[in-house]
Amino acid sequence: MTMDGVAALPPLRETIARHGLDARKRFGQHFLLDLNLTRRIARAAAPLDGGTTIEIGPGPGGLTRALLLEGAARVVAVEVDPRALGALAELQAAADGRLEVIEADALRIDAASLGPAPRRIVANLPYNISTALLVRWLQSADAIEDMVLMFQKEVVDRLVALPRTKDYGRLSVLAQHVCEVRRLFDIPPSAFVPPPKVVSSVARLTPRPAAGRLADLAPLEKVTAAAFGQRRKMLRGSLSGLFDDPTAVLEGLGLSPTARAEELTVADFVRLAGSLTNE
Repeated sequence: MTMDGVAALPPLRETIARHGLDARKRFGQHFLLDLNLTRRIARAAAPLDGGTTIEIGPGPGGLTRALLLEGAARVVAVEVDPRALGALAELQAAADGRLEVIEADALRIDAASLGPAPRRIVANLPYNISTALLVRWLQSADAIEDMVLMFQKEVVDRLVALPRTKDYGRLSVLAQHVCEVRRLFDIPPSAFVPPPKVVSSVARLTPRPAAGRLADLAPLEKVTAAAFGQRRKMLRGSLSGLFDDPTAVLEGLGLSPTARAEELTVADFVRLAGSLTNE
């Protein structure tokens, strides 16, 4: 499998200039041009030599190039911005049949339909839809082997947060129940064009075995949304819209009705979700 065609492509800045690809705010775009950094992200997602590597929001194809150079057998890139398709077509032509480009909104596409398993999602996510995409993928974790994703640092702070900390919330519980979550490394604003106002972080989320997690995340989403939606309230108050008698439910699980959401562990919330399905 030759990498020569991809390696021989002109520098990314030249491609961006030729195709008039200024980053657009409405797409949440910040292009990462440093090939050392994009290859570091690609290596974090290894092995890429089997199954399907799914990339969301490739833009001009910086990370896409890195995935191909790191030996990805098959990359499916989902891009909503039609302006990027010309640059991606050039990359596709150089990729020796290993790259498929789909023009689509990632929020409307089923990752499990994008190619044979094992499926890995690797992406510099558009800031404006990053958490919505992640929650969607958590709901279909059975179809995903691994995810290596770049977010705003504050989102990764929430993903890895522990109980009784300010960043611990609904996203922490959902992500940690479904996946083993690891912060990998930070990327400074100066690495992007245009530079965002915040530091970015790369995280790996590896779905846990199906037997160890809920088959349906909806009840867990409901109890975490209620509890953290009014996080200053005691649980007996914040959960009153979900349970007829929240105090009895909480006491039955050995939890204090006067505790607040941030005091409960991920396992506590999973047990609460189980009570909701039994109501």
